[in-house]
Amino acid sequence: MANRSIVGVVPSTRTLEGGGFEVRRPFPTTRVDHVDPFLLLDEMGPQLHAPGAAKGAPDHPHRGFETVTYLLEGTFEHADSMGSRGVLQPGDVQWMTAGSGVIHSEMPTKEFQASGGRLHGFQLWVNLPARDKMMRPRYQDVPSARIPVVEHDGVRVKVIAGEALGTKAVIDTRIPILYLHVTLQPGAVLETAVPEDHNAFVYVFRGAANAGPEERALVEGDMAVLARDGDSLILRNPGEAPLDALVLGAVPLREPVARYGPFVMNTREEIVAAFDDYHAGRFGKIAAQVG
Repeated sequence: MANRSIVGVVPSTRTLEGGGFEVRRPFPTTRVDHVDPFLLLDEMGPQLHAPGAAKGAPDHPHRGFETVTYLLEGTFEHADSMGSRGVLQPGDVQWMTAGSGVIHSEMPTKEFQASGGRLHGFQLWVNLPARDKMMRPRYQDVPSARIPVVEHDGVRVKVIAGEALGTKAVIDTRIPILYLHVTLQPGAVLETAVPEDHNAFVYVFRGAANAGPEERALVEGDMAVLARDGDSLILRNPGEAPLDALVLGAVPLREPVARYGPFVMNTREEIVAAFDDYHAGRFGKIAAQVG
């Protein structure tokens, strides 16, 4: 395998999202707008919330893309205008394909809000190809126990999407996508395949790493964008503490992107139509929970 080099390193920025919770965001920022087909990556926390202080994202619409929530700590409950409801526990993944449009709510559970605690997780936005933007919305709620994990020689890889080290994910994606949670113990080295036709990046959220054949130094909050000059990634932990990172890659869509807030389409006219449909109530509403 030929190891990919690093095009550049982008430090994340802190901002507020949803109902006012803080996130660490490598993109979109003034430095990087998106990494086709990925539109946004937010790291929620890690943050310790006092009782009654945890915040989430109340009812809001989506159309034309997918939201992927990966929770590490805390508990979140979700509901939507299609009648879907569920609870995310630590390690769980929700892959929501908004398609033609839904109203969605993501909030800490009542129990977590009452007791407080640590909240940590990620939300990724994945663009949909033009052919799928008006597909029927769907959910894949995948508990941690169903997500494959590979471990050897101080390396642990949780295979959320795609394939790594001979192990395939259980989540179905509309286009080829690689989504790995990598944990390396001090001194450990990971070399894993990254298909040549994928745009790809590494995001470090704990510890420090050396990435690529040039061993580019990365610290917590850094995103390293990989060059399209190989078919694998090499990642090392040079420190004395564990390293945690996300490895993400996908086949780029190379389509026009028109985005405004929670809508991502291909043309301005489609964005206007999305707002018209939303204001006309065609996305439906989240029914009040009884009992």
